[in-house]
Amino acid sequence: MTITPLEASSPVGLHRVLEPAGSTLPQAARRLDDRAELWPDEVRIDVETLNLDAASYRQLAEKHTTNGVLDGDAVREEVLAIVADRGKMQNPVTGSGGMLIGTVAEVGPESGLGLAVGDHVATLVSLSLTPLHLTDALARWDGRSERVPAAGHAILFGRSIAAVLPEDLPADLSLMVMDVCGAPALVARVVEEYAARGVSPSVLVLGGAGKSGSLSLAAALDQGAGRRIAVVPNDREAAALAGTGLADAVVVADARSPLGLSESVAAAGGPADITVVCVDVPGCEQPAILSTAQGGTIIFFSMATNFAAAALGAEGVAADVRMLVGNGYTPGHAAYALELLRRNAPVRALFESRLAD
Repeated sequence: MTITPLEASSPVGLHRVLEPAGSTLPQAARRLDDRAELWPDEVRIDVETLNLDAASYRQLAEKHTTNGVLDGDAVREEVLAIVADRGKMQNPVTGSGGMLIGTVAEVGPESGLGLAVGDHVATLVSLSLTPLHLTDALARWDGRSERVPAAGHAILFGRSIAAVLPEDLPADLSLMVMDVCGAPALVARVVEEYAARGVSPSVLVLGGAGKSGSLSLAAALDQGAGRRIAVVPNDREAAALAGTGLADAVVVADARSPLGLSESVAAAGGPADITVVCVDVPGCEQPAILSTAQGGTIIFFSMATNFAAAALGAEGVAADVRMLVGNGYTPGHAAYALELLRRNAPVRALFESRLAD
């Protein structure tokens, strides 16, 4: 049986859903139509670089590591297979994707995204819902990093989001920032909520030396938060944060250990009013809950989060905490994250060190 998409376009991309056909949105779909031909409200992007999200890449890398040796070719082949099979880059285990940068190749006459042919852009929607077709077999990628040089095309819907890349920053650096730009924007919003009540909240960031973690610390500092505590997994990441001024305390601890983490955080001045979970490994839900003060807020900004475990875990320990899902979008999030990077030299240095790895 031949599967055909809807004839009329939908601003949220229903017309690109091939399996299961009907009312399923692209993110939840099994397979998307990745053809280059546009509906009137769509935009086609010539792909330059994919940026796989951290949880997805970690899962793929761990799957294809034997006796401590990563098989990058196997990672590349699996990414190619996923895209070919699904018409999008959506890790079937984590459900997540990432984002991309590229150049606008064609703009439909009814597109409302404000893009023009030739614009160098980053997509601010997940690859898990973006129709994607690759043409170069990812020949320039060794499978050993989240950044994937690529050629092909991607499609943006009428209600997709994209941002023109700034001219004053390298494209790869902008891509890394925009990939996690939802985190600092939401942290800033939550800190502002506390400040409006006359509270200077303490902020705990799990994964404080990472991309989303360091920007979350910068946003907390920017908005006048009180004590800032960063949790990192090893001494190397602790050293990277030392002297940056992003955190008042840096704790080396296993974010998956409920009692170990909560005791370490308490010794550093916790529990925190606001906890931000930015680590890309599962099992951090209950440790985050136990490290957060009663009446506090937890922002889960990791695709490795099990939200059922978070909800039931809070209930099980009688924790009166507000739990927020970081959905990746807050108005003005890309511009805010880029401005944080420009104004905060230590954050920029952390990001640039990742590019050099």
